[in-house]
Amino acid sequence: MAHKSHVVFIVPDGVGIKNYLYSEVLKHLGKTTKITIWSPLDQSAFKEVLEIHPERKIQYKSLKLHKEPMLTRLYREASTFARLNFFAHKTKNETLLLNWRKPKNNIKLKLLYKMASFIGALVKSNYHRILALEKKSKMHWPKSILKYYRSELKFLRPDHIFITHQRVSSLMPICLAAQSAGITTTTAIFSWDNLPKARLCVDTEFYALWSDWMKKDMRLFYPEIEESKLKVVGTPQFEFYKQNDRIINRDDFAKNYNLDPHKKWICFSGDDELTSPYDPNYLKDIAEVVANKYEDVQIIFRRCPVDFTNRYDDVLNKYSDIMVSIDPMWQTDSKSWVGYYSKVEDIDLQVNLAHHCEGVINLGSTMALDFASLNKPCYYLNYDTVNDPSWSTDYIYKYHHFRTMEGLKPVGWINKRDDIDVALKTMINNHDEVLVDVKKW
Repeated sequence: MAHKSHVVFIVPDGVGIKNYLYSEVLKHLGKTTKITIWSPLDQSAFKEVLEIHPERKIQYKSLKLHKEPMLTRLYREASTFARLNFFAHKTKNETLLLNWRKPKNNIKLKLLYKMASFIGALVKSNYHRILALEKKSKMHWPKSILKYYRSELKFLRPDHIFITHQRVSSLMPICLAAQSAGITTTTAIFSWDNLPKARLCVDTEFYALWSDWMKKDMRLFYPEIEESKLKVVGTPQFEFYKQNDRIINRDDFAKNYNLDPHKKWICFSGDDELTSPYDPNYLKDIAEVVANKYEDVQIIFRRCPVDFTNRYDDVLNKYSDIMVSIDPMWQTDSKSWVGYYSKVEDIDLQVNLAHHCEGVINLGSTMALDFASLNKPCYYLNYDTVNDPSWSTDYIYKYHHFRTMEGLKPVGWINKRDDIDVALKTMINNHDEVLVDVKKW
């Protein structure tokens, strides 16, 4: 069969495998479309992709990513600092500045960030000068690197390049090479919280957006990008919850994970340590309430896939009679999180967790959206367990992406430890109270 078009998927890390290549996205491409995966990940990372799509002939090509030149990074980080300050002022939301995270140990990088913040401070009130910094950053990619990618693109001969997320700055020279060759490029916006963080590190012809809200954010935070380039297409990571063939019966699920099928299951989903350093305290608070008041409830703990700390061990051991830890099924042999990727089985695990559990409790996680896909409630934790001047839930829920909830009641709130009991009762006995506006959200 002759190919009419060629789409190259650039997959810079493992998250893109789950969100795009495991999904139905490839099936929406015509049978005459040639598909190539271009990635720095080893070819073995895509074995299950080929198994899921046996009807497609999918090629693989190794992608060599080049380190940013020092001046490129300096100007990029300076523009990031300036953007965060400019929009913190414009949106009247100082939490945007929390996204400026300086390196702690590397002396050279500490110096670079100091210089970047100095330069960025000079232009933070003038948006045109911020754009000029970004333009400068692009100009400092060496001609040899651009020539290398032009050669790679000449070999691949794609009609369209799709980048599975926008955060990897080393992909910029590929975008520049593609532009010079007249090749159409699109990037997906990775997550609901990325745009306010000034993490648009690639320059593409089109941008694949989750929603009209995200489109509004793009117009706010990147007004220089023409509206015609913004495509609201949804995000395929939630489509799995609509695929009923993934669900197994409750008794089999219980047997597979050593659960009691006669009890109600509540999921506690953990965040990474940076986002929620005191997650074990919240898990302990919930476990204590369940242990004292709920003989018919079992807690299922799902850790964040990139959290390998032992910080939960004490709680899990102490409450092993009422709590089961079910770890994410991810490949984590890589030395860096960018090489971690979900196995297909983890998709089924998440779908069944949402299907069989009464609901989920966490600190501001998108797992609320996963559970909402199956009309299951989420309670957000909204109190501090320690007095830490550098971290508070008061900061967390002021992040820009939580403005999506303004005027709505899409989740329940646990505003103090004493609220846990009421939250559990409502989740189990009358969860519609928590789901008032979840579909609108």
